[in-house]
Amino acid sequence: MTIQEIGSAIKERRQVLGIIQPDLAEMAQVSINTLYKIERGEANPSVKVLNKLAEVLGMELSLSIKKLG
Repeated sequence: MTIQEIGSAIKERRQVLGIIQPDLAEMAQVSINTLYKIERGEANPSVKVLNKLAEVLGMELSLSIKKLG
């Protein structure tokens, strides 16, 4: 997934759950500015931050490793 796709998935899930950005930021203990940037695909969040957001939103992080060549 690209950073933009991750941001879109977080935003979509947040909206489905009816959570506003300030509330999600508070629940996940991340700054509101960080959340804004993540949802717009403008930030490169750490795994720790993504994990916090995923936990609050009931999502799961997964790692995909592809062989090149």
